[in-house]
Amino acid sequence: MLAALPVLSLLLASAVAGEKPTAEGGKKDEPGTHVEMPFLIAPMSVDGKLEGYAYISSKLTTSTPTASVEVREKLAFIQDAFVRDVNAAPIGLSGDPTKVDTKLLGQRLVADARRIVGASKVVTITFKQIQFSPLHPKAQTDVPPPEKAPAAEAKAEPAKTP
Repeated sequence: MLAALPVLSLLLASAVAGEKPTAEGGKKDEPGTHVEMPFLIAPMSVDGKLEGYAYISSKLTTSTPTASVEVREKLAFIQDAFVRDVNAAPIGLSGDPTKVDTKLLGQRLVADARRIVGASKVVTITFKQIQFSPLHPKAQTDVPPPEKAPAAEAKAEPAKTP
């Protein structure tokens, strides 16, 4: 038993030395504090007219691994609050309504999650991917009707062998 003590202290020292500070000067996020959220589909409107949808993938960062378990237990309620939030008020930038205002949306969604699981348990939300999909996609290239298409070149037929 006493022979294992130096090995354990060595492992503990290497684990503590392995913690690296982040760019903000704090410690890295503790393992087990991230909760992947289901995709969120948010309507994007211009002057009250639906233009398309934003497909949003995100993850919540919690204060502790225990808080992460509590968030997972209430995931359905959090997702419901997120869906209600993005459908209640616009999330697009005022200058370009096809782009999501991530700062404002992040504040709103974190407030929703904190309301459900507790203010001290949710630290932040990170958007992994946001993709806008228009309701009526525009054609990339105009294809002329067949009568206006350029004439096809005549192909030489291969010689027949008897």
